[in-house]
Amino acid sequence: MESQIKAALISLLDGIKRSDGKIIALEMERLDDFLARGQADGSLHPQLEHFLEKRSYAKAVMFLGGETDIPVGACGGRPGKGGVRKSETGNEAKAP
Repeated sequence: MESQIKAALISLLDGIKRSDGKIIALEMERLDDFLARGQADGSLHPQLEHFLEKRSYAKAVMFLGGETDIPVGACGGRPGKGGVRKSETGNEAKAP
């Protein structure tokens, strides 16, 4: 299923670049379906599931492409490049 998710993500991001509402709606529906199926059968990697749940589609593509230095989001995941992350107060802080 991961190869299908990756193809849907790439198509979605391309649709966004081209402002193609039909493609955007179609691929988001497909991604929601993949997420639901993956949650039902437990087949998704937890990090991929998180990215799909939060609609962090660019990060999901990075994950599926084997990237290991995925930047931190608003959820406060691990630090990105340079060890900088947002603290609970919203200020940038060096990672421990």
